Formats: sequence, structure tokens, C-alpha cells
Amino acid sequence: MRVLILSDIHSNLEALEACLASAPAYDQVVNLGDIVGYGASPNEVIARSRGLGKFFVRGNHDKAAAGLMDLKDFNPVAGMAAIWTREHLSTENLAWLRALPQGPIQVDGLEGVQFVHGSPMDEDDYVVTLHDAIEPLLVSSIPLTFFGHSHLQGSFWSNTVTPDVYRPVYRTVGQAESADLPLKDGQHYLVNPGSVGQPRDGDWRAAFAVFDSDARIVTFCRAPYNLKNAQDRIIAANLPQRLATRLAAGR
Repeated sequence: MRVLILSDIHSNLEALEACLASAPAYDQVVNLGDIVGYGASPNEVIARSRGLGKFFVRGNHDKAAAGLMDLKDFNPVAGMAAIWTREHLSTENLAWLRALPQGPIQVDGLEGVQFVHGSPMDEDDYVVTLHDAIEPLLVSSIPLTFFGHSHLQGSFWSNTVTPDVYRPVYRTVGQAESADLPLKDGQHYLVNPGSVGQPRDGDWRAAFAVFDSDARIVTFCRAPYNLKNAQDRIIAANLPQRLATRLAAGR
């Protein structure tokens, strides 16, 4: 099975469409959450995402926009965007967000694989560094976990002795590119496909991944998108200007 894995779209319709246009062939789609927040196209992104499949986990921005969590842990800009999103969501989409499941989830036909927003230990935990990854790698009984939340594309892995980290290396800053990570037997992996709508690794291009469960290969992908349109939507919506400018820096 070939699985297209999307995460942290954050209401960026232009970035989502670019990912779908450049993605290699796939059989199934799994969405790791934070479908909304920050960007100016929440209803459009939800509609597009729902049309792709049925496998979702909720993200913290999904919960915030749906009124399921307190905004005290959000910075002021993120909190303003969450409130704006809640006010602009359709009744149907608001109800849909509220019903999203908490991860981890598993998908039939994908043995030994789970999907979560933050960490398999806590859906809101950030796994950013190798130190963050060690405990979930050692504790989880499931060898392969796909997660989002950090907006940093790459993987952590361990064979219980020597944990390590992988970040894909790309050759350009403006073209569609991919990098393969073959998975080794006997290793436990935490794999982040990166953020579709708001990358934070210094690369402005939309990020996603495809997992080939038969070949045991994760393909990390980057896709350029119409950045100006996404920025213009944010400005026109009277969202904080910072949310538009940061897209160009990939931060």
C-alpha cells in the first residue's frame, strides 16, 4: 500500500493543492491533524481534506478552533488565528472538527504502523530533538509512528542501542524534490512528513511524505506553491500579518 501522509496544513489551500498535484501515486491518505489554524482558508481546506479519505487525527489547532481546549498555551498570534477560524467555520465543519479522533490511530492493512499528531505518548507533546524522541521510541510497542506537530520534516529511529536522526537534504529552494528513507528491520521509527502549510525548517516549500508499506520506503517530498496567493488571503482576512510573512521564510 502507498500512503500519502499530510500534516499541519493550517488552512493553506494553495500549499495543499500543490502537494496533491506533485504527489506520486498513492492508494490511501492519512491526515495527521492541524488541518486549520493560522491560514485563511479553513472551510476550503476541510472540504478538500474530507474528499481525500477518512483517516484523520486531531491536532491542537483543530481542538482550539473547535473550542475543545483552552487558548492559554497559545501565543497571542496563534490564539487570534484560532478565534478567527472558529468564527469563520461553517456549522458543519465546526461539528466535523469537534468529532475528529484523538491519536494514535491505526489503519487496516498497515500492520505495525500508527498515526498521531504530537507523540504516541501524548497527542500534544512536541517531538523536536533526538532527546524528545528517545522515550517514545523505546516505550512504544509499535515500530513505526507517523507524527506531525513540530513542522520539521524528517525521522528519528532507534534499535534500542543507538538512536539517530535523519533530515532530508534537497538540492534547490524552488523546485519539487523528494528524498527516500528506506526503513530497516528491527528499528523503531518516528517519522514526520513535515508541514504542508507552514514549514519551520527554513524551507518555504510545502512538505509531505509517501509511505510504501511493501517496499518499506518513506519518500519525503517538497512542493513549491503559490506563496503570494496564500499570503494575500491572510492579509485580506485581517489575520496578523506575521502569519503571511513567515510563510516565505519557512519559519
